Amino acid sequence: MNVNALEIRGLTKAFPGFTLGPLDLTLPAGCILGLIGENGAGKSTTMRLILGMFAADGGEASVFGRRVTGTGAAKDDWKAEVGVVLDEPGLPGCMTAAQMGGMFRCMYPAWDGAAYEAHLRRLGVPPDKPFSALSRGTRMKLCFAAALSHGARLLLLDEATSGLDPLVRDEILTILMEFTRDDGHAVLLSSHIVSDLEKACDYIALLHGGKLLLCDEKDRMLERFGVLRGSAASLSAVAPSAIRGRRDTGYGTELLVERALLPAGLDAAPVNMEDLFLYLAREAS
Repeated sequence: MNVNALEIRGLTKAFPGFTLGPLDLTLPAGCILGLIGENGAGKSTTMRLILGMFAADGGEASVFGRRVTGTGAAKDDWKAEVGVVLDEPGLPGCMTAAQMGGMFRCMYPAWDGAAYEAHLRRLGVPPDKPFSALSRGTRMKLCFAAALSHGARLLLLDEATSGLDPLVRDEILTILMEFTRDDGHAVLLSSHIVSDLEKACDYIALLHGGKLLLCDEKDRMLERFGVLRGSAASLSAVAPSAIRGRRDTGYGTELLVERALLPAGLDAAPVNMEDLFLYLAREAS
């Protein structure tokens, strides 16, 4: 029986002026799930709830079948199987990458020093410079090297490609896709760079204002929706049930539609993931 890498059911967390959830997500093993959302949508809060950095107000999350939040949560030893790269790395500024390797060896039972050194070389991280002297992009690369070197089965990456140039981002995405070729591994990745998620992810979840707008296989999602463009009069025959978003411009009207609900003979143009999110978020606002 296959066990999902991550299951979230009814997860909620309330702050003054903002509530996340209830959130339901499933990440199958061997896959990458991308979280798309604006600043403040709840992406980082979701990551921190999974890790126990915040206490959830309701619901539960499980990692490879072990409940990590909610009633009956497992002990923290499951965290050794989770590699984490957050948007703000909290590593000692005075230590070099080489020195951190010794620190990580004491932290993780399955630490692989040779793999760490190989990742540092592949990503171009100098082993002898203090963390505080590294650029933001190089700091993030060091964090990636560490997350990939202690036997993690699930990677949680929160805006982890932010600040990296396109070539390095492409290398990171390649590493992540290699990582999930092992069907015992999985990745939860949030990013503002939607093209990265569209390239690498098997599943996409769209978050807006703390609410889940949509979660599905990426290819199925892009096949499901399309865009119709024309005058308001020419699009008046489209049934309201088929319309999921609308944008009026100086050049006419654009409708986000569900292809399966369109009349025969009416073809919608493809929609990319960024535009899909924008249409749905505007409609939900």
